[in-house]
Amino acid sequence: MASLDSFGCERELTVGSKTYSYFDLAVAEANGLAGISKLPRSLKVLLENLLRHEDGKTVKKADIEAMAGWLSERRSSHEIAYRPARVLMQDFTGVPAVVDLAAMRDAMQAFGANPEKINPLVPVDLVIDHSVMVDFFGTEDSYEKNVEREYERNGERYDFLKWGQTAFDNFAVVPPGTGICHQVNLENLAQTVWTKDENGKTYAYPDTLVGTDSHTTMINGLGVLGWGVGGIEAEAAMLGQPVSMLIPEVVGFELTGKLPEGATATDLVLRVVEMLREKGVVGKFVEFFGEGLNNLALEDCATLANMAPEYGATCGFFPVAKDTLRYLTATGRDEDRVALVEAYTKAQGLFLTDDVPSFTDSMHLDMKSVNPSLSGPKRPQDRFDLKGSANTFKKIMTKDFDKAGDASKPTAVEGQAYTIDHGHVMIAAITSCTNTSNPSVMMAAGLVAKKANAAGLMSKPWVKTSTAPGSQVVGQYLERSGLQDELDKIGFDVVGYGCTTCIGNSGPLAPSFVKAIADGDLVSCSVLSGNRNFEGRIGPDIKANFLASPPLVVAYALAGTMHHDFDNDPLGQDKEGKDVYLRDIWPTSHEIAEAVRGSVTRDLFVSEYANVFEGDARWADIKVEGGKVYNWNPASTYVRNPPYFEGMGIEPAPILDVKNANILALLGDSITTDHISPAGSIAYEGPAGRYLQERQVPRNEFNSYGSRRGNHEVMMRGTFANIRIKNLMAPGTMGGVTKYVPTGEVMSMFDAAQNYKAEGRDLVVFAGSLYGNGSSRDWAAKGTILLGVRAVIAESFERIHRSNLIGMGVLPLEFKDGNSWGALGLTGDETVSIGDIDTIRPLDDIDVHVTMGDGTKKTFQAKIRIDTENELEYYNNGGILHYVLRNLAKEDRAVA
Repeated sequence: MASLDSFGCERELTVGSKTYSYFDLAVAEANGLAGISKLPRSLKVLLENLLRHEDGKTVKKADIEAMAGWLSERRSSHEIAYRPARVLMQDFTGVPAVVDLAAMRDAMQAFGANPEKINPLVPVDLVIDHSVMVDFFGTEDSYEKNVEREYERNGERYDFLKWGQTAFDNFAVVPPGTGICHQVNLENLAQTVWTKDENGKTYAYPDTLVGTDSHTTMINGLGVLGWGVGGIEAEAAMLGQPVSMLIPEVVGFELTGKLPEGATATDLVLRVVEMLREKGVVGKFVEFFGEGLNNLALEDCATLANMAPEYGATCGFFPVAKDTLRYLTATGRDEDRVALVEAYTKAQGLFLTDDVPSFTDSMHLDMKSVNPSLSGPKRPQDRFDLKGSANTFKKIMTKDFDKAGDASKPTAVEGQAYTIDHGHVMIAAITSCTNTSNPSVMMAAGLVAKKANAAGLMSKPWVKTSTAPGSQVVGQYLERSGLQDELDKIGFDVVGYGCTTCIGNSGPLAPSFVKAIADGDLVSCSVLSGNRNFEGRIGPDIKANFLASPPLVVAYALAGTMHHDFDNDPLGQDKEGKDVYLRDIWPTSHEIAEAVRGSVTRDLFVSEYANVFEGDARWADIKVEGGKVYNWNPASTYVRNPPYFEGMGIEPAPILDVKNANILALLGDSITTDHISPAGSIAYEGPAGRYLQERQVPRNEFNSYGSRRGNHEVMMRGTFANIRIKNLMAPGTMGGVTKYVPTGEVMSMFDAAQNYKAEGRDLVVFAGSLYGNGSSRDWAAKGTILLGVRAVIAESFERIHRSNLIGMGVLPLEFKDGNSWGALGLTGDETVSIGDIDTIRPLDDIDVHVTMGDGTKKTFQAKIRIDTENELEYYNNGGILHYVLRNLAKEDRAVA
């Protein structure tokens, strides 16, 4: 805790029979931090964090005063060091993080230092939730078969994670089949107010975290400040390094009124995403306020907080309110903890009141204006109303797929009497923490299924249907209510407890469908209750992806096509031959509330989470060897020792200038981390597929890129390999290819990068705006550096990816004054030089010299998007892990 306490604000708080020490914001205000009671509540959490960690070095008195100074302009350029209470991981990002920690232990040993110094210093929870795939669906045994297949595919990874659980202190693993990490965090791990015993006292302070998944933001619905960071940054936080950040702007979002009949929390969040993307909140906090919060359940707040990455904000924060206390109690939290949460947050000014904080800017939404809606076909912010959606889809066909809106090409499906066409829904999935965390929309889906069954309706035979509850609790309350049986009858059997379709683990379509889609060049569609619908994400054979509420997912499975007009077209006929419309099977809010009230009870949460870290018999059967240094298996195709620390000295070498670098890619706007980072299935003929073939891995055992994130050889081959990425230096192509300039040959980016590497050539990438938006994929940065890319020059960056690039030693540069690679007339044949890199300063300008293909030269200025001194230290060390490793090795050697 604070060693200085310049504002004399450490006090005691007695709650029931217990006494806690805490850093009192009201006392700090009286002792010199004038006006801080008007700060947004999210900034109060940051302020408390600084007060508690003031040490005169990483946190100085001036840093704390800067928080009060924020009020004068309601923005700040001051850098602070933030220390979250804990770290949350999922297995896709967690495996490479543990791989890096294991590699750092090897490097510590090579330095002659104690490898056990590489150990988490804050609690870390890793939830295995990203590895189950929908191989089997629509049958009673789908879940068991998918789990069995999951263990077969991922045995090496699970052995490794269980080793990590035994080798590292402060590191807990939630085994497969428990649920999605964000939902497990919401329902069990998060405490809203954290406690720690230190120096004979029990300290109380806000529960805060960073997570290796961008949707860590979901926990802000519970009044817990948290957001997604790359695995690289999370590893540093685990090892005691603060998160370096500028005091953010905070946009207040006022909610008034209440949702109208028929609208869901999903519809609300899609409207909020649309509004905030239009506003522009990248790098900012969003904080919700207003009387409308009293009309939202905590689960609705979590739904809104979850999709902060989709609206571009660092987080979407909700104050602690009466319903927070209700939720903590209902989900099985200890009654003493709930009492502490109420007392502490009221004492600190973190509890919801009518007072409106000072915001940088504000927005307003009357919730009664929210309509049932969808978003798609490629971005979460592209929302449209369900009413008229068939006409909207016609416009999408023309605008996004260059086909006439009424284009039709009925295409035969081998072995079937029916045909499929443009707009047919091939996947309908109830999936993703965004909505499976919310009983109201899950029960609504079950009620739609119940009414559909009563009317004799069925899902269309070409639709791949699935339900992936976000936790075992959801499975239990759907069973208890009888609604899972109703979902089963129309094909929405449980396929697993974890992220499935929402992250691309939708599993393969039947070969006959794949062939028909290819034969007809069909615009095939998915409808999912997720948060991401980027190109190529859901499945390689799906071209248009639409986000919708769980009950709408069921409705589209019944309709079978995006051309369905739900107002005027019946879904079918009942047993009497009468037309049945969506309005006939849509549940009322009263019916939904009754279903929730009768089945979602505290005892389910208590029993399901009683042994959350133990897992099933399969997990218990995994036997691992002990040892503090990992025994790498050279034959493994899942877990390999990465090369980041090879040849590394105890002192950093000077950063070399970029000289005559070739261009690897010229990219457009909104290149997501899904485009950059390996994700989804591994192409058989691609570089990663060839690598696995060379190691005798059969095609049906390729698994996904996500499952192989612990193998840098696979991942670097899949970087920039997304099937939908367009590299404009190879016009007319789609997928991860580039022009290898010396010969003019078009080849995979990996193969070209290897050729350039053999020639000793650096590489650069050019891009448009919002480069790197999307999930916090550390491999988008790791793969970039392993390909030999020294700098990325873009019109703008998304927050997490910019930070990750620095964390891996890649220089992010931003065009100035509306400039772009297109305005410069680049074609990809040019070479690029950047000098004096070893003397750069945060946010300075730097000259970029370009030699055109005809030998003429151009120079333009770019802004260095290394924003803070801490980030500069990381970059100068070759990356954040190198910085941490050197410091820990020096400390240990000094003590020795």
